[in-house]
Amino acid sequence: MAERVKVWFDPEADFLEVIFSDAPGYMRETENDAVLERVDLEGNLLGFSILAVSQLAKSKPLIAELLSGRGSAA
Repeated sequence: MAERVKVWFDPEADFLEVIFSDAPGYMRETENDAVLERVDLEGNLLGFSILAVSQLAKSKPLIAELLSGRGSAA
């Protein structure tokens, strides 16, 4: 079964968001200051956001560990 992912970029805010599910949730910090994860009340991963995208180094990837389990919320 295919899964739909929404990707949204706001160039004015320099903000990238990737959404796996439109289920209700909230944003919380990760170990990387540039990355926030969006989770539901049970801790299932709904998506993530990256702040200051244009400031990322082009020579190395951004690495972030999203600790939440990926749920089946839709």
